[in-house]
Amino acid sequence: MEMKKKRILWADDEIDLLRPHILFLSEKGYELATVNSGQDAIEAFSEETFDMVFLDENMPGITGLETLSRLKEINPNVPVIMITKSEDEGIMTDAIGKKIADYLIKPVNPNQILMSIKKNLHKDDIVTEATLEGYREEFNRIGMQINNASSPEDWMDVYKKIVHWEMELTSSENPLLDLLKMQKQDANVAFSKFVRKNYESWVNNSDDRPVLSPDLFKKNVFPLLDDGEKVFFILIDNFRLDQWMEIKDLLASDFTFNEDLYYSILPTATQYARNSIFSGLMPLQIAEMFPDLWIDEDEEESKNLNEEPLIQTQIDRFRKKYSFSYNKVLNSTHGEKLIQNFNQLDNNQLNVIVLNFVDMLSHARTDSRMIRELASDEAAYRSLTRSWFKHSSTSDLFKKLAEKGYKVILTTDHGTIRVKNALKVIGDKATNTNLRYKLGRNLNYDHKKVYEIREPAKYGLPSPNISTKYIFAYNDDFFAYPNNYNYYVSYYTDTFQHGGISLEEMIIPLITLNPK
Repeated sequence: MEMKKKRILWADDEIDLLRPHILFLSEKGYELATVNSGQDAIEAFSEETFDMVFLDENMPGITGLETLSRLKEINPNVPVIMITKSEDEGIMTDAIGKKIADYLIKPVNPNQILMSIKKNLHKDDIVTEATLEGYREEFNRIGMQINNASSPEDWMDVYKKIVHWEMELTSSENPLLDLLKMQKQDANVAFSKFVRKNYESWVNNSDDRPVLSPDLFKKNVFPLLDDGEKVFFILIDNFRLDQWMEIKDLLASDFTFNEDLYYSILPTATQYARNSIFSGLMPLQIAEMFPDLWIDEDEEESKNLNEEPLIQTQIDRFRKKYSFSYNKVLNSTHGEKLIQNFNQLDNNQLNVIVLNFVDMLSHARTDSRMIRELASDEAAYRSLTRSWFKHSSTSDLFKKLAEKGYKVILTTDHGTIRVKNALKVIGDKATNTNLRYKLGRNLNYDHKKVYEIREPAKYGLPSPNISTKYIFAYNDDFFAYPNNYNYYVSYYTDTFQHGGISLEEMIIPLITLNPK
């Protein structure tokens, strides 16, 4: 890889003895300026522009450490490599504290010097090139996996690989990112066909299906509680696999992870998926068994007011005696209050916490021009998620859980997808407002472009009316009404929505965190 010509300042009172090294670096394409003292280094650094400094620690006059401090005052962004004869731990500690980029002990050989330069000046270029090569090699393999995927596990594997490369290519600002986006679209087209072919059988065959929303407590929570574990079940609304990948390093010092995925039911929306998790039932079963706890689409009430009683119904149905608490955290004040009253949670075997920030972020991004600018694309959306997690009470909550030794299940009810393509749909006044799925009696749409459910009961879905149909958007489509169509399309294109069928909405994180 051809390197841009970089300028390096080398300060050493025995600089003449280093001529072979300097010649070696000149032949490698670097431009070197040499000085014999710390004072000369400071003057040269003040007057000229350098990309890197090699600094001898032990020089007469101003010491290397003093010189380092002055250089950092002039320009803190230029990497400084300290070179010393001494292996004194105190000197190393001082140098590291003053933010040196590297520390080399004499005698140094030319390859050590070159490695330090590459690490500090060319790391991004090298990583970009390696990532480019890595994805080029993987591209065809992922394409074959997409074509051959025939099981829920196959699709989980495809999605994990796509997310991995999306984050790798984004972090290195790689030109192949657009190619990956096309490959993700291809994957979503094929995944939608897979769901269309298999979803009805999943709903009706609980023994031979991937883990779905109603299976979570039975398969992942109750076994831990039965083993005597105290469990915190933390659900971040609207939380995707890439967002988990973005924040996991923030938890790595306190927890080890068992990372898994599971499938959200349809619609991939809170009213259906989250109520299904907490009840252990499909939505139709909730509506039939607990009509007072199910709220239909056309009712004015909030659709997730009954989560705590639904958890109780599931515990009772499995004849368990667990004590549990339920808390919904809507803002930092709620989160801080939860931490202040943490001792009250200590008495329960199970504590369920719903964190709403990511859901609020996706809605705010739709409604607020400023938030849309801040989260202009997938990478920025992930970055805002990371910033929230790092700087909110959520981070304090997880530290508290690690200190107390709690096992944590971190998951979500559904993901979200950035929508691009509007599909016209006509409905009456009773039709719901969600952009990724519609239900109603009088729906008019292009049958070839949606997943249509004419008999909701076969899919575990309630029917407010005898002729109710459900339709779901695939891939990055969304539904728009013909009246005010152009305004509607421009307002919602590129917003994050959920409710339909896509890898991002349906295949979602299920992480067990074990305190270290």
